[in-house]
Amino acid sequence: MEFDVIVVGAGAVGGSIAYELSARGLNVCRVGETDRTNAASRAAGAMNGCFGEVTSGLLASDFGRLKLDMDRQAQHLWSSWAERLAISSGDSSSLFTAIGTHVLLNTAGMDEVDSVNYDTIERTLREYGEPFEIVDPRKMEWLKPNHLVRPLRGLYIPNEHSVNSHLLLEKLDSAFASEGGTLKNENAQRVLVEGGVVTGIELSNGEVLWAKKVVIAAGVQSLDLLSDFDELVKKIPPLFSGYGVSILVKMPKGVELPSSVIRTPNRAFACGLHCVPRGDGVLYLGATNIISEQPKQQALISDVQFLLDCAVDQLNLDLHGAEIISIQVGNRPIPADGFPLIGECGIEGLWLATGTYRDGLHQSPLLARYIANCLTDIETPDLDLSPFKPVRAPLSGFARENTVRETVQQMFATGYEYRWDIKPYWFPLLDEGLSRNYEQLINDLHPSFTPPPELVAFSYLYESILKRLSQYYKEWS
Repeated sequence: MEFDVIVVGAGAVGGSIAYELSARGLNVCRVGETDRTNAASRAAGAMNGCFGEVTSGLLASDFGRLKLDMDRQAQHLWSSWAERLAISSGDSSSLFTAIGTHVLLNTAGMDEVDSVNYDTIERTLREYGEPFEIVDPRKMEWLKPNHLVRPLRGLYIPNEHSVNSHLLLEKLDSAFASEGGTLKNENAQRVLVEGGVVTGIELSNGEVLWAKKVVIAAGVQSLDLLSDFDELVKKIPPLFSGYGVSILVKMPKGVELPSSVIRTPNRAFACGLHCVPRGDGVLYLGATNIISEQPKQQALISDVQFLLDCAVDQLNLDLHGAEIISIQVGNRPIPADGFPLIGECGIEGLWLATGTYRDGLHQSPLLARYIANCLTDIETPDLDLSPFKPVRAPLSGFARENTVRETVQQMFATGYEYRWDIKPYWFPLLDEGLSRNYEQLINDLHPSFTPPPELVAFSYLYESILKRLSQYYKEWS
């Protein structure tokens, strides 16, 4: 049998694309193990975060503004998307677990990162006319933080909810099957091409599947499937793993769940501390974000300890008595320039939909519509993602002269969140030393191409990351 489309990837993006294509009457096969071990989607807090994710760095470029536009459009799709999934899957249980989002500015971070990003969120909400209200954190009954890191300011965004990521993935499986889709609970090994045209894929068990078109939405491992096409892959931004830890806990008896998402602004290369109610006394705590050389399968004790300490200190001291249900590990796909890889990628009929970093689950209904439109020759007049075509020279998010400063500040923010205790005279020494090292790294890497701050920081630690960046830059020099 030859399928119309094979979609590789069982996460939120791959599952949504496969479902949308099947719902439009195409003969679709979705490939990928449904246990989704270490997938970003399964470990996600699944916040419908749009404005709550805004940072000063995001708004520093047109490409960042385009990502914000994608988030805004996705936000408007979730209500109808949830209704469609309920009908197709036959499961009417609500996907949504929290109503609205509280963003809090507390004293755990630093002014140059936390305060700047908080002010940027508020300013952007006003700029786009998005409803929100200023709140007094002292009047939020659920909060019970350590006084040393208490929140000083807060705002409530009523239209930014959260979904149960586990339930979402289950509904996508059922909905896809009900629309006539074929599920292959096996991972893909490689893409097959003949005469410059995609013909199918080979599974890890050796089985071959044929198709007219193939969409790869396999997260951080997407480019591994193109190992036979080295010259092509060299021109695509390499993907790095943003290893993250999240934890599900059962609240102590007598302690209610919050009704909303509660989070801090993004800081220290991560998505801010956040908690998300999941119902039945279960609370999601997230999440760390550390660039790793390879995707991780298990959580490090240090990361679990850090996340739990932050949650207890900054959110609610009663979490000391909560029971740990599970520790989740996910690997976010982070492209070399920080922007997603969306579109046909140098081989006729082969498409990529990955590199969404922290936004994949939230953007999944939007990406499903966009990719399905592209594959069925339907225009999407309100969304032009051509800047994110996979085969491209590095895009620039930060001005080169600002990258070193931002990297140093984010590293300092990490120290503050760890509650470091160092003498005042060390700060200028650390600042000077880090700045000098990062500036030299950037200049040695390429005269004009500059990686995003998190990759600057971790390239300094891992030579393998530096080498992959250098090889990619060389192709476009």
